[in-house]
Amino acid sequence: MLRAVAMLPAVVATATVLTMTGSARAAGGADTGLRAVPRSSRELIVVTAPRASATTGTLTAQVRSAPGARWRRVLGPWHAELGRHGLSAHRHEGDGTSPLGIFAIARTLYGNAPRPRGLHERYRRLGCGDWWDEDPLSARYNRFVVAPCGVTPSFARGSEALWTETLAYPYFAVIEFNTHPIRRGRGAPGSGIFLHNWTGTPTAGCVAIHRSRLLSLLRWLVPSRRPVIAISIDRAR
Repeated sequence: MLRAVAMLPAVVATATVLTMTGSARAAGGADTGLRAVPRSSRELIVVTAPRASATTGTLTAQVRSAPGARWRRVLGPWHAELGRHGLSAHRHEGDGTSPLGIFAIARTLYGNAPRPRGLHERYRRLGCGDWWDEDPLSARYNRFVVAPCGVTPSFARGSEALWTETLAYPYFAVIEFNTHPIRRGRGAPGSGIFLHNWTGTPTAGCVAIHRSRLLSLLRWLVPSRRPVIAISIDRAR
């Protein structure tokens, strides 16, 4: 079992590996490590890997009562799948890395399974024609798009037909990477970075945990607490 990340201060020392410039910062990541968690955030998902080339890591969920209060672990540590090519502060579309940084969790959850009991977030059950646009040249790049069932949209090449991915996406949360603003075109940082179900292999850049744990985590999320996820390298592990 990988070493637990019990409290936020235990990993602040690794902040230097999260220093970002250029494309990674523009994609919406943080540039000062875990100390850059927004003061308004009271829920924090921490994902750590032992090195940039790692394809697995450790996930914990932590909560604090108020800005400046001590973080307290409430879920984990759990084993997590990461990108097939490790982690990067300068990723680009299709490179197979998980992004380093701190990102918000979007307020709508998605899934091919019926809405689970106990969720606090909005939930969209997926159906035929529900896509995630991953074509960097598309005007709707890195967005959830509904197309007519049975019609192949112009952005389909390289995009995800979400309703067909029943193993990975019984439920998932969107990690807001490259969202505010969305960078398109050549050199785009990437799209469709999710927190989803474990598939048994490294991901294309998402974070994946076992289904029962994923469901516990999604039920824990409360929008008013402004949850964020911090993905980092902990070289001390």
